Amino acid sequence: MRVLICGAGQVGYGIAERLAVEENDVSVIDSSPQLVQTIRDSLDVRGFVGHGAHPDVLAQAGAEQADMIIAVTLYDEVNMVACQVAHSLFNVPTKIARIRSQSYLEPHWSDLFSSAHMPIDVIISPEVEVGEMVLRRLQIPGAFDTVEFANGEVLVVGIVCSENCPVVDTPLSQLTELFPDLQAVVVGIVRRGTLFVPRSDDAMLVGDQVYVVCHRSQVQRTLGIFGHEEQVANRVVIAGGGNIGLYVASALEARAKAAKVKIIEGSRERAVAIADRLKRTVVLHGNALDQEIQREADVQDADTLVSLTNDDQVNVIACVMAKRLGCKSNMALINNRSYHTFTDILGIDATVNPRSLTVSKVLQHVRRGRIRGVHTVEYGAAEIIEAEALETSPLVGKPLRDLDLPDGIRIGAVYRDSKVIVPDGATQIIAGDRV
Repeated sequence: MRVLICGAGQVGYGIAERLAVEENDVSVIDSSPQLVQTIRDSLDVRGFVGHGAHPDVLAQAGAEQADMIIAVTLYDEVNMVACQVAHSLFNVPTKIARIRSQSYLEPHWSDLFSSAHMPIDVIISPEVEVGEMVLRRLQIPGAFDTVEFANGEVLVVGIVCSENCPVVDTPLSQLTELFPDLQAVVVGIVRRGTLFVPRSDDAMLVGDQVYVVCHRSQVQRTLGIFGHEEQVANRVVIAGGGNIGLYVASALEARAKAAKVKIIEGSRERAVAIADRLKRTVVLHGNALDQEIQREADVQDADTLVSLTNDDQVNVIACVMAKRLGCKSNMALINNRSYHTFTDILGIDATVNPRSLTVSKVLQHVRRGRIRGVHTVEYGAAEIIEAEALETSPLVGKPLRDLDLPDGIRIGAVYRDSKVIVPDGATQIIAGDRV
């Protein structure tokens, strides 16, 4: 597939990195010579310096032969115009744009991106994606990662095996014997920084990060089996009143009537603006790294602190401070992937990476076949994919035990006729199943 990417920042780089590894023909445009040189030096892609929406630059980058354009520059308007130019002048079949301003995305203006006006096939809103991820984590506080599939009926949760986890050193095959009615399957284990897909005779160890696929109704029971019985977070302090912080607070007001939310915002002007838009949320003007401000926000009595500023270092330190003051749990927005390696040591319970979420969303539309969902884990070490089985699929019509699946693949659930099936060796996939 020939893919044209406008924007060589963190998100553009991440998308180019994944697509290049899979032997796609990738060209990247950015106005920064330094970013273009970096991407040329480190990835097997072509780089072009220029404005991503200018026809001559798009032509030079091969827009006439492109199958897809992915516009992820810092500016919504550049992304929108790049897609329009790619459609009108070069007839690029698939157009994906990152749109950050919620004004463009209000339902009242939904016709804006129709084929008759501004033809964009897929709109990615990082603020919404990240906000929804934060909200899922707040609902399931015992998990460090939470993703929904199959219309929300299937969840994949990441769980840490702590010292009080009752199922450590137990082979996975015995879990089925111990909990025969549990609708959950362990599909991945991260041990000492390495991810692998376990076999039935593998056991989990203390410190492992485990990815489990389960029916929505079984999530709390699954967490309990792994020794996590944390309560849903109702007292929430948010550090950072930007677009994501405002989105999370607004959603909590609408969806969780019992929630008590406080926001710490460094800009007085922004604090006043979001206070006017929120109904029940208390907005405090101050520095999230000021202990007195955190105490004023009652961090010491909070269920969780969620740090969502645009500064990774502030997010990390704010979370550490909150824990020291007595906050039960914390969550940090982190863009820099190198920080991920030491967040556990600092006592950060969960992290959210906007780049990974955006890359996952893009990959969903790049994959061939009927892909319903993609979620990247461990910065690209693995993917969780929801795909519809076609008549021609080699998965169809045979018991799973008879399939010659490559190492590194494990089927965690089958969604058929609005029902979730937890597969075993005798399960047969039929055409139309979502796997």
